[in-house]
Amino acid sequence: MQDFLDTSITYLPGVGPKRAELLNKELSIFTYRDLLYYFPYKYIDRTKFYKIAELDPELPFVQLKGSIKGYSTEGRGAGKRLVAEFQDDTGSLKLVWFKGVKWITQSYPPGPDYIVFGKPGIFNGVINIIHPEIEAASKAAERISSALQAQYSTTENLKNHFLASKAISKLIGTLIKQMTFRLPESLPSWMTQKYKLMELHQSLQKIHFPSDPLELERARYRLKFEELFYIQLNLIRFKINRSRKFKGFVFSTVGEKFNNFYFNNLPFRLTEAQKRVMKEIRKDLGSGRQMNRLLQGDVGSGKTLVALMSMLIAIDNGYQACIMAPTEILAAQHFETISKMLDGINVKVRLLTGSSKKSLRKEIGESLLDRSLNILIGTHALIEENVRFDNLGLVIIDEQHRFGVEQRARLWQKSLNPPHILVMTATPIPRTLAMTLYGDLDVSVIDELPPGRVPIKTMHFFDSERNKVFGFLRSQIAEGRQIYIVYPLIKESEKMDYKDLEDGWDTVSRVFPPPEYCISVVHGKMTPAIKDSSMKLFREGKAHFLIATTVIEVGVDIPNATVMVVESAERFGLSQLHQLRGRVGRGADQSYCILMTSGKLSKEAISRIEVMIRTNDGFEIAETDLQLRGPGDIEGTQQSGIPFDLKISSLSKDGQLIEYVRNIAEDILSEDPSIEKSENAVFVKELRRLFSKKQSWSNIS
Repeated sequence: MQDFLDTSITYLPGVGPKRAELLNKELSIFTYRDLLYYFPYKYIDRTKFYKIAELDPELPFVQLKGSIKGYSTEGRGAGKRLVAEFQDDTGSLKLVWFKGVKWITQSYPPGPDYIVFGKPGIFNGVINIIHPEIEAASKAAERISSALQAQYSTTENLKNHFLASKAISKLIGTLIKQMTFRLPESLPSWMTQKYKLMELHQSLQKIHFPSDPLELERARYRLKFEELFYIQLNLIRFKINRSRKFKGFVFSTVGEKFNNFYFNNLPFRLTEAQKRVMKEIRKDLGSGRQMNRLLQGDVGSGKTLVALMSMLIAIDNGYQACIMAPTEILAAQHFETISKMLDGINVKVRLLTGSSKKSLRKEIGESLLDRSLNILIGTHALIEENVRFDNLGLVIIDEQHRFGVEQRARLWQKSLNPPHILVMTATPIPRTLAMTLYGDLDVSVIDELPPGRVPIKTMHFFDSERNKVFGFLRSQIAEGRQIYIVYPLIKESEKMDYKDLEDGWDTVSRVFPPPEYCISVVHGKMTPAIKDSSMKLFREGKAHFLIATTVIEVGVDIPNATVMVVESAERFGLSQLHQLRGRVGRGADQSYCILMTSGKLSKEAISRIEVMIRTNDGFEIAETDLQLRGPGDIEGTQQSGIPFDLKISSLSKDGQLIEYVRNIAEDILSEDPSIEKSENAVFVKELRRLFSKKQSWSNIS
């Protein structure tokens, strides 16, 4: 029976090789199972039939029953169209087609009753429906049907080959008719009974052809429950297996270097949140188990300080540590900050990036092997084969979502035994997303800012108010402050009507002319050397403005910069706007974030702007971002490392269910950690089917 679902879609009646190739390419449907699990994105109530006399162009989709009296052709050239006069006992309207004319006239001759479905419109004072769905009333009675008709996402290419939503529904109906057996359950019977879940066979039928809303809801709940449950079961299982399999280095000492730093060099008193996180990390490092911890903290919350103190514990215990950052700017920032913090303490720190000279690389390589180098900070250069540590004990990965898991794995393999892993992110991750993206990591959160930080004021101005903004910028410069201006594009685009950096530089240099004002420019297409010299001008306070693209989103820390202007702010997502805002407010002075937009804003853009003005709380912003945008592209190994596709669940909408099934999975594994009990045998089978082809990266977070 399982073999039946693994049958190639080519063999389903109505498909064949050509359609199969299209379904493979456009929707990743290769087998019967893929088609069965290709779920609708919405449903339309097909129980109601309208009369033509009731129609109004303001109505959404309507369903009618009547007959075609005849066809005619109207218009010429591109406007040429086939028109059918359709009538019922209350009146008539026009059905209009611009393509597929020959097929329509042959398939739907005048005379019999038809069911027509579409969106009513009006043209020349006459009600019409353009490109309606149409079906013989006699055929409609024969097919698998339901009161709520499923609508399936499709593509232009599929529509052009007559594989629109209705055709996909028909193929699924054909498949379900061929399933003359009951599909075997994918959850144990004790579980379906305990949690009152609809059986699998029925839920797969009813998700496509529901009889009523209640039945649809029960089918949807069952399928979401199962999908999210197996994801959580897999994550927690890996977490348990890893803690059993990998013994971590025991850092038993808090020694001279840590204490020297803590009592003599600590730049400010630790916040309660930092103290709590350090306790959690200390406990991990001394437990004898490999630490795999995610450290979340808003921009400027003091994650780097926590990372440094963790590295000093490793060094006091005779081990080396490293930090991998996604950009040269951020790696250099960490190097400067950490070197300054360690002033007067005998800890050797070096920086390794893609642009490091050969002689420096050789020197770093030698000092890693003779253990004279304690901390290595760098970019992807750290994972090059010729970089070898003698005793790497702690790996810190900053802004980890910027790295692919394979890259992180290569860093993890730099040690003979698995080092402790601390993953840091300044992108606050909503709880439900963290449980799914990082469900196999322990999570620590720094949820308060260091003392003395003043909340950033966020303001919104339209392009028409630009002169008012320039006046404010002039007053800030007069007070000795510096300003960032960020653009979404480097050059003008024909496709997108957004502000660009080149045009922006032109405008700013006219309003703030040299030599009275100095402007630095940074963008991703510059060579590292030119980028660094521009950044240096701004960092040293010699430039009043830094005009940039989002290359400065992460890792630029200039306390004297108090204003962040984001041009075409409607172009950016909430988390990106929050990251950009975090570049200011690094000192004790009042800082400002100015969001510039065009006058035409979508509802979603208005929502984003309102949230940014209302709150500085990164976690609230992340939750809102998840609700507005959804989780985005979270599968695959190229960036995020999620090893599964979500077919029916939503990380943004199913937070409560994620938490619920995670608790169930934890309870099951606490009683049966190796999943050996006979009543749980189906779990092993399903986990193998769902995840065996996916490489597990959980050991390296």
